[in-house]
Amino acid sequence: MPKTSLDALDRKILHNLQVDGRMSNQDLSERIGLSPSPCLRRLRQLESDGVITQYVALVDPGTIGLDVTAFVRVRLDQQDDRHLAVFESAIAEFPEVMECYLMTGDADYQLRVVVESLHAFEEFLRGRLTRIAGVAQVTTSFALRPVVYKTALPVDAA
Repeated sequence: MPKTSLDALDRKILHNLQVDGRMSNQDLSERIGLSPSPCLRRLRQLESDGVITQYVALVDPGTIGLDVTAFVRVRLDQQDDRHLAVFESAIAEFPEVMECYLMTGDADYQLRVVVESLHAFEEFLRGRLTRIAGVAQVTTSFALRPVVYKTALPVDAA
């Protein structure tokens, strides 16, 4: 995707919406120092340019019983396009997988998996992840607690 050029007002819009995505256009326009109509035009442009891709609610996993976070490194037996596509297609269907990255280094993929228990993780690992064709090695680390967790990208809101 081509890089979008953002000016100071665009960055202020992004900063404020990353803090509170439910903010009204009136409140947003007051915070960035722009009248409501041009503020809304800029917001719609950021959406149509793909800078803002969606609006979501952030849910605390512990409050809904998802107490275990695992970071899983996966190595495939072959790294050609077909094997990568098979793995990526399969992994995209697993609701426990919150993030999946194609990596450099000793693992082909890094996953962040959220489940309710160690037993649920074992079921995920043995019953689904390791059954994907081409998975050769899986290494898991469990998070004890989050130290830094951010969802807002570091846009300069100056």
